[in-house]
Amino acid sequence: MANQAAISLQAICYSRGSLSLLDQRKLPQETVYLEIHTAADGWSAIREMVVRGAPAIAISAALSLAVEVSNSDFKGTAVDAASFLVERLGYLESSRPTAVNLSEATVKLQNIVKKVAETTSNPEVVFQAYLEAAEIMLTDDVAANKSIGCHGAAIIASGLQTKQLSVLTHCNTGSLATAGYGTALGVIRALHSGGQLERAYCTETRPFNQGSRLTAYELVHDKIPATLIADSSAAALMKAGRVNAIVVGADRIAANGDTANKIGTYSLAVAASHHGIPFYVAAPLTSIDGSMASGEEIVIEERSPNELLFSHGGLGERVAASGIDVWNPAFDVTPSNLITAIITEKGVITRNVEGFFAITEFMERTA
Repeated sequence: MANQAAISLQAICYSRGSLSLLDQRKLPQETVYLEIHTAADGWSAIREMVVRGAPAIAISAALSLAVEVSNSDFKGTAVDAASFLVERLGYLESSRPTAVNLSEATVKLQNIVKKVAETTSNPEVVFQAYLEAAEIMLTDDVAANKSIGCHGAAIIASGLQTKQLSVLTHCNTGSLATAGYGTALGVIRALHSGGQLERAYCTETRPFNQGSRLTAYELVHDKIPATLIADSSAAALMKAGRVNAIVVGADRIAANGDTANKIGTYSLAVAASHHGIPFYVAAPLTSIDGSMASGEEIVIEERSPNELLFSHGGLGERVAASGIDVWNPAFDVTPSNLITAIITEKGVITRNVEGFFAITEFMERTA
């Protein structure tokens, strides 16, 4: 473990053979980085919420195995190397089941190493191919996020008749949840840099408080005018006319546009619909799972009861009566009919004439 100066909001610090992850459980009071040496270290960091956010989870998983590979003295054939990587990637995928980015990344990386193993007898060639593919994920994510921010700022501003917008977001979707810049928070950053943002509102995001601990931290760091609200006050804020648009991230988007995101997102979408406020989802195309017809098929992760029984997301003193039962889903699913549009790095997915999201057509057109 190493303490590092908070020079930037970089959650993932990587160079070949070395990986450290910002321990987001300790923010904003402490800036502590955990050194990751193996895939097992990466699995634990993801599972225990050291790192969170769908893009960051996938990248951290891939790079944790990259570090293990870089520092190993592997003995075996190219086929053995591919088998080792495929097995370790499958293990990493089990750390958090809801975020599609992780499963998409593992399948993509598994296919790469298996294909390379068919063309060589040298295990180092297989490992090199894996390292290059994992490292590309890191750089590609930042570029994709900035593109999401640009498309998002344009669509939100064009749909409203005011020059200064107030935007509400939920959970954390910024530099701390990605390789950098962010998805939904990237849209807010883009609006701010373009002089179009009056104020950002962020929810506390119970029970792990990613909004109050992480999003607020990023907004203050970037000097973006912002206000923190309790989760339960969001509808009242909308009723008061203080929100022009809502933009959230996504952990998995089904083929029909149904979107799984941090618990509480569905409540925001229902309230937004009631108040006539546009509700946007901002996510990379890797968050879209075309194999799932609807949100009914999305597996929802349930977290430890301790996150509700104890303060600070399970890390503090007990706050609930002993013996009480707990239901603590980490995510909920927002039906597509409550979503105004889905903002991606390739553009904005809107509805077709039947009222459904033409996701398949969009992905074919932008491939």
